[in-house]
Amino acid sequence: MMEPAVFTSQLGNNSNYSESCVGENQHASITILMCLVFFLGFLLNSFSIWVFFCRLPHLTTGTMLQLNLALTDALATPVTPMLAVYFAMGNDWPFGGFLCKVKITLLSAHFYGSSVFLTLISVHRYIAVVHFNKGSCMKRKEFIRKLCAGVWFLLLINALIYAIVLPSTKEGGHSQCLSIHQKSLADSYFILNFFRFIFGFLIPFLVSVVCYGRLANTLTHLNISTAKGLQVKLKSQKMIAVCLMIFGLCFLPLNIIRTVGVIIKKYYPQHCHLLLRTETAYYASWILAGVNSCLDPVLYCFGSQNFRDAFRSLRLRQTDAPNRSNSEMTGNQLVERSCGDK
Repeated sequence: MMEPAVFTSQLGNNSNYSESCVGENQHASITILMCLVFFLGFLLNSFSIWVFFCRLPHLTTGTMLQLNLALTDALATPVTPMLAVYFAMGNDWPFGGFLCKVKITLLSAHFYGSSVFLTLISVHRYIAVVHFNKGSCMKRKEFIRKLCAGVWFLLLINALIYAIVLPSTKEGGHSQCLSIHQKSLADSYFILNFFRFIFGFLIPFLVSVVCYGRLANTLTHLNISTAKGLQVKLKSQKMIAVCLMIFGLCFLPLNIIRTVGVIIKKYYPQHCHLLLRTETAYYASWILAGVNSCLDPVLYCFGSQNFRDAFRSLRLRQTDAPNRSNSEMTGNQLVERSCGDK
């Protein structure tokens, strides 16, 4: 049987109402699926990072953004074993306050870094196709390097703020870390959630929708009588579909369910059953959010011929290697040799 954790909730700041609510252990399937998804994402993104460093002759502005997206996806990997242990021990955090801060920092940088870099890839793709004959700072490598460094700095500051404001606490004899049952942090969760929802999801999503909407409109007028025009159109259409799928399937449920959870916790804590069902749905949405790590490498394939060749060679054991151009093979061989010497 499950060993419940007991916590006390208060209804509002000026109410004396309180009640005991029994927190349920999460089903083992949530832990197993979460580990499988994040492990698969780790394998795919490790391979992606290897391709970026060892198979591409040089990084373009687009592949620089894709590399940073792959790095943010990899941040969730160290957290996954800790989450598995946390759930297995009945929602009792055994790793102490410092590792709780590490967990919050990595998860925050992972989820919101993925959202930001997906948006930047959307903007870059829009400029590359719609304004291909105009100069733009998004086409300059030096600007992209500084932009990525600035994003990482803001992600770090944001993650550290969350880690400081949301410490681990004792609730009903159990240590809680990033849990809706931390009654002393209900107000903090409520405020930070809407900050996350607006700046971490809503604005990036709207920017991506606008960029891809304009891009889709341009594609309808694109000349596809040439092979190059048809290739650009098909690749861009696939990127639109995958990117919007990531936002809609992976990030939207997480943000909506978390928002519902903090509202119930703050204003309707007496609805214990509803709060517990929302908590289970929230952890299930983490699995969907982790799927973005598995879908992001699909974007890299659409953005780089070398990337597609690397995946194909892995699957077919390099049977298609002679199909590559001589110049591409020469560049890849030089990069492979340099990587091997490191």
